Parts: sequence; structure tokens; C-alpha cells
Amino acid sequence: MSTYTEALLERIRQLQDEIEAEIHRGRERFRYRLENGRVVFEAEMRQRHRAFRVKLSTFLRQARPMVIVTAPVIYAMIVPFALLDLFVTVYQRVCFPVYGIERVKRGDFIRLDRHHLAYLNGVQKLNCIYCGYANGLIGYVQEIAGRTEAYWCPIKHAARVGGHHAYYAQFVDYGDAEGYGPGLEASRARITKVGLSGHEVGE
Repeated sequence: MSTYTEALLERIRQLQDEIEAEIHRGRERFRYRLENGRVVFEAEMRQRHRAFRVKLSTFLRQARPMVIVTAPVIYAMIVPFALLDLFVTVYQRVCFPVYGIERVKRGDFIRLDRHHLAYLNGVQKLNCIYCGYANGLIGYVQEIAGRTEAYWCPIKHAARVGGHHAYYAQFVDYGDAEGYGPGLEASRARITKVGLSGHEVGE
């Protein structure tokens, strides 16, 4: 991996740290804290939130008919999502210890906390739980797939790809036959490094 690529990756990590710092400032501004992973708002702020909640009857009355009609299509996807969740979780539990790759922490990606917001009505809370699960699941799956790819085939594609995982930038260049062997070894060394997910292999 080139020095320039390393510098870019370090800059990305710095930007991620800045985003986390901004989120922390938001906690102070909107007066909430995390206690054992649970969001706790100050009583006064929670009361203010309730004042902004749209009644369920008003919410449904204002919704466009086609939005209501298409809702079952969206929620029907919970079945393939749940199956994907199950199969990918089983896959990494069975295979990652064999490869020496630390398992991905599911809880680092799937966060269900928006239903604690008092300014959301029941339907909005349900929607937010579903979106949080679905999008978190996609991130969880991408991380597992990314680690798998980094172990088995760390080669960049010939054309640009959108939304690639965190390991892609360190892959061997497309067409670099001489660099593939050493690159594969280096990629496997990185992906099997203890501490990748903050816990031991096979834990």
C-alpha cells in the first residue's frame, strides 16, 4: 500500500473522529446521555419533545393514499432481511474462526434507539425501528463481506465502484500480477489482526 493511500486512510479516520465529536456536542445541545446503551433525555427536554408529536390520526389523515398502499411492500422486506441476518451471522460464526478473522459485532451496526424520541408518534417510531434495523443490517453484512473479500480476493476492480467497504482502498491494483501474492499475504495479515473488532478471535 502506498504512502499516499495510507495518508488518505488516516484522513478518513480523522474525519470519522470529527463526526463522532460533533455527535457528542449534539448530545449536550439536545440534553441527552447514554446509560448502558440506553438514551436518557432530561425531563424538561422530553416534555418539550411531546409538544411536537403529531397525533396518529392527524398523521394518517395527512398521508398520501399511495404511501399507505405501498407500506406493505416495504414491510414485506423484513422477511428477506431477517433471513439474511440469520444466514450471515451463522456464516461468520462458523467460518471466521477458521480463517482467524474476528467476528463482526452486530450491535456496532444495528442500533434501535429512535423509538425513545417522544416527538415521534407510534407509526413514526415503528418506521424508524424498521429503517434502523434494515440499514444497520446492510452495514453489518457489508462489514462481514468486506472482511471475507479482504481475506480471499483483495483485488481492486478495473472500474470505479460505489459504496465500497473500509478495506477496499488497501487492495492490490487491478492487473498487478507481481504484487498480488505479497498483497494477498499483507491483506490477510491485516484482516486477521487481533483487535479488529475490539475482542478476541472466536470470542
